[in-house]
Amino acid sequence: MNKKEYSNGEVTITWEPEKCIHSGICVKGLPNVFQPMDKPWIKIEAASTDALVKQVQKCPSGALGYFFEEGKNQTESTKTEQIVELMPNGPLMVYGNIEVKYPDGKSEKKYKVTAFCRCGGSSNKPFCDGTHKKTGFQG
Repeated sequence: MNKKEYSNGEVTITWEPEKCIHSGICVKGLPNVFQPMDKPWIKIEAASTDALVKQVQKCPSGALGYFFEEGKNQTESTKTEQIVELMPNGPLMVYGNIEVKYPDGKSEKKYKVTAFCRCGGSSNKPFCDGTHKKTGFQG
């Protein structure tokens, strides 16, 4: 996978373009940081470490991630509860740490936020890839 990294010396924000469903949550939350029309599109110096981490934790696809630089204070609290939210005309959002088990016996751990397809059109099932926007899914 193609992973890009942006660091401010305390935290490194990672972006995996193949996972991005272009929900725009990052841009709406921190428009001074996330500027998709620019290169590089993440201006990490435009917000505090705490604000960056809080916004990245809201990424529904997991395309955005982060890790703290070694020896730096970590402000993240580990979530132990899971919350499920139905997005109007969109995916099923699961917040918290989960394990996804596949029919072939394989399993995958997911952290923070995971978006599951509800429209049936995703080419990345069971995960959302944003197809619901193109098909006009209602539900």
